Amino acid sequence: MKKLLLGVAISALMSSSAFAAKVGVSMAKFDDNFLTVLRNGMIEQAKGMDGVELQVEDAQNDVAKQLDQIKNFVASGVDAIIVNPVDTSATQAMSDAAAAAKVPLVYVNREPVNVDTLPESQAFVASNEADSGTLETKEVCRLFTEAGKKEANVYVIMGELSNQAAVMRTKDIDDVIATPECSFIKIIDKQTSNWNRDEAQNLMTNWLSTGKPFDGVIANNDESAIGAIQAMKAANIDMKSVVVGGVDATQDALAAMQAGDLDATVFQDAAGQGAGALDAALKLSKGEKVERKVYIPFQLVTPANIDKFLKKN
Repeated sequence: MKKLLLGVAISALMSSSAFAAKVGVSMAKFDDNFLTVLRNGMIEQAKGMDGVELQVEDAQNDVAKQLDQIKNFVASGVDAIIVNPVDTSATQAMSDAAAAAKVPLVYVNREPVNVDTLPESQAFVASNEADSGTLETKEVCRLFTEAGKKEANVYVIMGELSNQAAVMRTKDIDDVIATPECSFIKIIDKQTSNWNRDEAQNLMTNWLSTGKPFDGVIANNDESAIGAIQAMKAANIDMKSVVVGGVDATQDALAAMQAGDLDATVFQDAAGQGAGALDAALKLSKGEKVERKVYIPFQLVTPANIDKFLKKN
């Protein structure tokens, strides 16, 4: 009987500890509205799980710091690691460090350069960037067409050039404009704002100073779109006379849409990505298989359907 009870006790201990896990999380930077929602999505998901502990670190947009964080996670004995990479072209070293230590790793939101060669213990959770800029630019094109435009000049504001999402979203814009339906759109100039609102405002101010006529702005993210809007409003431009698009559907962007300043954005489920990344990390830590790429769908947001998204990001 004692042996049986002892066996039951050990079994119970093992089953309870099987769900306990410590997960190290390295975010590219805390000072970003979208990434804050993503980070909070992971934290909220973990709060509802018994025995799941998150150690969340800010890489402060520093690749070297982020790699050190991953090495420190490994040294501290975490069960899994989640990384929102600073530079998507610098992820191979992070994958190698985690694989050498046999610690599962999940990239979230930003696609690593080595995504197609990730080992079985690693995965990528995000939304398919082939859809983001495509949805945005098709809507901008539709609005121009609806307004009867035969020619339309636009500025394109890109994200960080080292970031796969910025590269893909800009390619999406080019691809849509290359289609017969939208070939009447011409890009006057495209420059990076590094995802930053203030940099986008300065960039738009510089463009406005050239005096070139334009019909719209297509931005890689909402923060950049908002920065451009601020510059245009400061220059007393009637926002009804231009079309502005962004990506992310952040709360600030939705407020700008309700004010009539932003015409289109694309909902990127930040909380869903965060929760999905944590779920994948926990499964990998238990030795379960996970798809190499886990996609959370993008959705177009316009004034017509904005009510569905007001409480999501």
